[in-house]
Amino acid sequence: MKFGPVPVEEAVGAIAAHAVKAPGLSLRKGSRITRADVAAMIQAGIADVVVARLDPGDLDEDVAARRVAEACAGEGVSAARGATGRCNLHAAHSGVLEFDAAGVDAFNLIHESLTLATLPPYRAVVAGELVATVKVIPFAVPSFLLDTALRRAGPVMRIAPFRRAKVALLSTLLPGLSEKVVEKTERVTQERLAHFDAHLSDVRRIPHEVEALSSAILQAIKGGAEVVVIFGASAIADRADVIPLALEHAGGRVERLGMPVDPGNLLMLGRLGDVPVLGAPGCARSPKENGFDLVLPRLLADLPLRAGDIARMGVGGLIGEIVTRPQPREQARETTAAPIAAVVLAAGRGTRMPGANKLLETVGDQVVVRRVVEAALAGGARPVLVVTGHEKERVAAALSGLPVQVVENAAYADGLSTSLAAGIRAVPSTCEGALVLLGDMPLVDGELVRGLIAAFAPDEGRLVVVPVAEGRRGNPVLWARRFFPALQSLDGDMGARALLAGHPEAVFELETSGAAVTLDVDTAEALALARAALRAAG
Repeated sequence: MKFGPVPVEEAVGAIAAHAVKAPGLSLRKGSRITRADVAAMIQAGIADVVVARLDPGDLDEDVAARRVAEACAGEGVSAARGATGRCNLHAAHSGVLEFDAAGVDAFNLIHESLTLATLPPYRAVVAGELVATVKVIPFAVPSFLLDTALRRAGPVMRIAPFRRAKVALLSTLLPGLSEKVVEKTERVTQERLAHFDAHLSDVRRIPHEVEALSSAILQAIKGGAEVVVIFGASAIADRADVIPLALEHAGGRVERLGMPVDPGNLLMLGRLGDVPVLGAPGCARSPKENGFDLVLPRLLADLPLRAGDIARMGVGGLIGEIVTRPQPREQARETTAAPIAAVVLAAGRGTRMPGANKLLETVGDQVVVRRVVEAALAGGARPVLVVTGHEKERVAAALSGLPVQVVENAAYADGLSTSLAAGIRAVPSTCEGALVLLGDMPLVDGELVRGLIAAFAPDEGRLVVVPVAEGRRGNPVLWARRFFPALQSLDGDMGARALLAGHPEAVFELETSGAAVTLDVDTAEALALARAALRAAG
């Protein structure tokens, strides 16, 4: 192939190396130059143009890319039409992508002009998903080079279809394990399996005991389960722990305990006959990617998976930081009882109650915002930071005599998130977390605040504590310092609801009763309800 600038008059039939734009002309890179294109370039005053011309025996980039792609595609992989020197390969059906990594490397070492890129190995894919792409770098490839590449290529990738569809889920129980946690685990697992054309065929809850679990494993397999997944009420700590012993007692064997993948270290791979038995890590209760997701699809596709395969997952095994992982600073604070700050949001305009500032309305013998601040103080939060904005002087005056720090938010009109960010920025570095209170919730009391702080346990994965009344989440919410950057980056007037939804594994729900955590006095009707509730209680 010849490449370089030529006089425009000599460019007919050549390939445009770069896009050319001029009045009446839009010539795309890689297109064949016509006589009309030449006339337009001359008319535009263009003297030279960079082109590529094929030599005898050269193959066009699209033809070459398509031939390579067809040669590389194995079972369950189809090649699309070549265009702009590229040919994509797609999954013909759902399954797990397998490929010969050495074969891919060997192909890419043939010559810099031919490239093959794939998804990571053993990725679960769905029908139509892009799994690899061939790209020819120049506009043409010599036929001898392409012939060499085709001899070395061969079918280097295939899609292994999912073959195991019936999955038994066994959950062991101990006092203190919330039923909601177990229900969530079952729901998340069912949703995870749906991506792999599988489903829960058997769901059992049994005591966290060797005999009970051993019997449940045998019953599940007798009932037709093709894979057994066990979620323990307590993480597997040793091969002599309940879950490994139960599998061995049932006649199975433990092939691997632990994997070099994080999150997901505490996974157990075992078998009973030809049925895989997985001891799931606790992080698999969450839909977020973890080591469980690297193992489960391969088992459902009935691909070989042994202890050595798991041992080789360490490269790339650090999936990402998880908020529930204990940090050194948290471990150092375990014995120092680092304080929890309170951030009271009291900057809003309260537009749903026209003609009055809801924060300064009276409930019982105190104005609303003062009641909230006194609850934070009574519950042991220190320091208490009150974010003001609208009528800031009046709000500050209502708090006269209380040991609080006022934080002014000049941008309060831009939404709740600006007040939240201002308050979080003001939290001292010595505080382990911040309890965010809404200034218009007068039924919140010191007992509730104390309960939220007592439930906060970062070392146990309780990084966010949310009160729940009759199945409905409310306020205030206690956030670990780990979330401070995310809280400060929110925008608009929606608060941190999306942040809560994005980290379900870090959230602990504290059961409460009454309207204290759900009733804010946004309207005159709500204010009347708060006053009535306080009268009824007192």
